[in-house]
Amino acid sequence: MQSNRRNFIKSVGLSSGALLFNVPNSMASQEPGDIEVFKKVSYETDVLIAGGGMSGLCAAIAAARNGAKVILLQNRSRLGGNASSEIRMHISGSSQLKQVWRETGILEELVLTEAAENPQRSYEIWDFILYDKVVSEENITLLLDTALIDANVENGEISSITALCSPTEEIYEIKAKLFADCTGDATLAAKAGATYMWGREAKAKWNESLAVDEEDNKTMGNSLLFMSQKHEKEMPYTPPSWARKYTTKDFVHRKITQWEYGYWWLELGGMEDTIKDGQQNRHDLLSVLFGVWDYIKNSGNHPEAKNWALSWVGMIPGKRESRRVLGDYIMKQEDIQAPKMFSDRVAYGGWPLDDHPPGGMNTTGVVPYISIPLKGPYSIPFRSLYSKDISNLLLAGRNISVSHVALSSTRVMATCATMGQAIGTAMAYGLHHRIGMREIAQQDKHMSRLQQLLLRQDQSLLGVVNTDENDLARKASIKASHETQEGSAAAVIDGVNRNIGDGKTHQWQAEYSNGEPSLTLSWDQPIRLNLIQLTFDTGLHRFLRISPEDSVYQNQERGPQPETVSDFSLEARVGGDWQNLAAVNGNFLRLVTATFDTIRTNEIRIKISKSHNDTLARLFEIRCYEEK
Repeated sequence: MQSNRRNFIKSVGLSSGALLFNVPNSMASQEPGDIEVFKKVSYETDVLIAGGGMSGLCAAIAAARNGAKVILLQNRSRLGGNASSEIRMHISGSSQLKQVWRETGILEELVLTEAAENPQRSYEIWDFILYDKVVSEENITLLLDTALIDANVENGEISSITALCSPTEEIYEIKAKLFADCTGDATLAAKAGATYMWGREAKAKWNESLAVDEEDNKTMGNSLLFMSQKHEKEMPYTPPSWARKYTTKDFVHRKITQWEYGYWWLELGGMEDTIKDGQQNRHDLLSVLFGVWDYIKNSGNHPEAKNWALSWVGMIPGKRESRRVLGDYIMKQEDIQAPKMFSDRVAYGGWPLDDHPPGGMNTTGVVPYISIPLKGPYSIPFRSLYSKDISNLLLAGRNISVSHVALSSTRVMATCATMGQAIGTAMAYGLHHRIGMREIAQQDKHMSRLQQLLLRQDQSLLGVVNTDENDLARKASIKASHETQEGSAAAVIDGVNRNIGDGKTHQWQAEYSNGEPSLTLSWDQPIRLNLIQLTFDTGLHRFLRISPEDSVYQNQERGPQPETVSDFSLEARVGGDWQNLAAVNGNFLRLVTATFDTIRTNEIRIKISKSHNDTLARLFEIRCYEEK
């Protein structure tokens, strides 16, 4: 073999130092049958998360940042689920209230990063922003193209799972202490034997006025999206022979006003099984999609579309509903419309009660959705985010413990992402304190600590304020170089780190025109300090998400948000002199943490020199810690 290779190199006139290709000796010497196909590989970790959509991704990052070792399985080559370039649904949530309730935490970090680093609005770049965030966490092992296929359960707990990675021809056996089902379809829960719900419950079951009269197995369907571009010349279109035919009457309830991106109402599958019938449903959705495009191009009713052509067609339907796992609490219609402050609240939602008829495009004479707007946000209890049957199985996404009616609100991705951060944080907390998930929900002491941890990491919780006994800033005296009437310096330690619609700004504000704004914290006695955390204003009253649709950007600010502090420095008085702790230029994030070697000081100062496009310096909160 080696001599033959040398003869080949000599015949083409290449020296041994300029090989165009090189076959490893180990491969060259192997005979057929030597390579092990579907080799078994074993892993052991703290947390196994199945599903790399927005809920699983946020759960993995949260668990990892709180100290847990995490394996994240994703059965696709890209992260983001319905928000990825493979499906391209923009992330919706409580911004729909058009108040002040855009979700924060890890999701806010992701969308702020995308807005700043992806001005071209490329969905593929969004994919890689998500990928970068995950692989940059040293505690996460990411297994892409890896499908969960089995689960082992012992004494009411999952002990391990089996997963298949077909590109590498490997079968993974993964042991973990805690497991999270973020698959959307509750695949892990179903394999583990957890009790789950499917279909629509009757009105009488939970006294839900929006429920159907008689229960059935029907669900909301799946949607397939497309994109198109305008060209300088006319672009004819001939549909495939199997495309459906539509006429004007089919669009009485489904308005066609643009075609650059469409349409969520290209929906089918609710009359069938959205999981088991997925192959046929995808083909049927393609026949619908091409039929609708044929109508746009060739019906004569949209002559302005003559220069437009399809540029992308989805091949993975976006799902709305399948299994919902039974938890210790089932959220219902009243929990959405007449919300209560659950004592174990760990997230919130605000999307309308937005139900779709199961017939979808098979029933074009019926309105494609019924949406009941909400007056404000509602809290989501931790008891709905773990399985009632399997003690070490948590849930985040559209598979949580909710009725069909409640699901019509909780299913959207921004809400699901905050659930992910909640369970990821809870898993790491439980492992650290050696306590189970049900015990966290039932014991006020642990739930309060979990809520404070979530709040510190910028997960907004309704009615929960900063009472962290380890936050040294709460014991400091506050003085500012200057302030506005609405934004006093003391607001940075009032316990609220965002606008909550109560008429107060909850932020220190200072005009740049009056000189460089600075804020000083002082203590009566010296403290030990190695971490300062700042929360800036990022315009949470606005919608901020990537979308293929131009109209979505009309009320957005692409790039860094104008209110956000860009350039600032932190100083501490050490031994009578001011010592620089950190200097940041070009910040675009809401939550910024500066770490440094432990110092003893009784005075720190933040100087703000620039915001991205605002006349005011704005700071919601400052926290100070000595991390052990």
